[in-house]
Amino acid sequence: MSSIKQIIQPHLKDLGGFEARRCLPHHERQMVGPFIFFDHLGPAVFPVGKGVDVRPHPHINLATVTYLLEGELLHRDSLGTVQEIKPGAVNWMSAGTGIVHSERSPDESRNRDATLHAIQIWVALPNEHEETEPWFRHYPADNLPVWDENGVTITLVVGKAFNRASKVETVSPMFYLDVQLKPNTQFTLLELYSERAVYSITPGLNIDGENLEQHQLAVLNSSGEVNISANTEARCIVFGGEPVGDRYKWWNLVSSRPERIEQAKRDWKEGKFSKVPDEDELIPLPSDEDTEYSKPQPLS
Repeated sequence: MSSIKQIIQPHLKDLGGFEARRCLPHHERQMVGPFIFFDHLGPAVFPVGKGVDVRPHPHINLATVTYLLEGELLHRDSLGTVQEIKPGAVNWMSAGTGIVHSERSPDESRNRDATLHAIQIWVALPNEHEETEPWFRHYPADNLPVWDENGVTITLVVGKAFNRASKVETVSPMFYLDVQLKPNTQFTLLELYSERAVYSITPGLNIDGENLEQHQLAVLNSSGEVNISANTEARCIVFGGEPVGDRYKWWNLVSSRPERIEQAKRDWKEGKFSKVPDEDELIPLPSDEDTEYSKPQPLS
């Protein structure tokens, strides 16, 4: 029996000057554990004077998790946070009742040719945490457990796994690993949580002998150990956790209640969200016709 329950091909999203490969939510699957959004950004190369400029936009009832593989980003939010992130570090932003943030290339990176390569994931907050006060935490790379197993380097970005715990604060059971494999090595994923998935950043990966093509998301069956191997130098993201219940997503808004999303849409349109200091721009509310509405899917 195959260890792979489902293969998801990402769809490309233009983020203004560079592309993201979006695996979640997908029309065939909305979530893996509490993770409702998965973007693989780049790698994108920006010439001198250019960079990322994601203007201020709102979030509710979710947490964003930003993890860089290459490059730099400058985060600003309506709490007054100004934080640059570099490879190996984590930015965790819990939106709760509502937060606004921007993500831009720092001035220093605009003075040279620069590359951005990143993974951005959203975590749906449990019902009891959806309407808590927003908060932001930055975790330097040395806050994350890193270990080697027979030619495989594993970083525990978020959560608990393999008798280790990341210092990144979470509010529900989950795990998120950055796994780098040397040629002809293997990593065994234990039966950690009820939902697990593997995303192939590079080619060369196999799951229990089945080839996983580059930029595919493999949702795994819930039980049993799984062997992830590589016939060349390879890298993947392995993540999952326990479900938190049904969620609705529209644009940058996630909630267990569709009426809460409608309220947030009105609040953004009417300028009721707090502003990001020193930012004069914002992303206007898109139209319903231009924005996909992701609804809870029946369990498969």
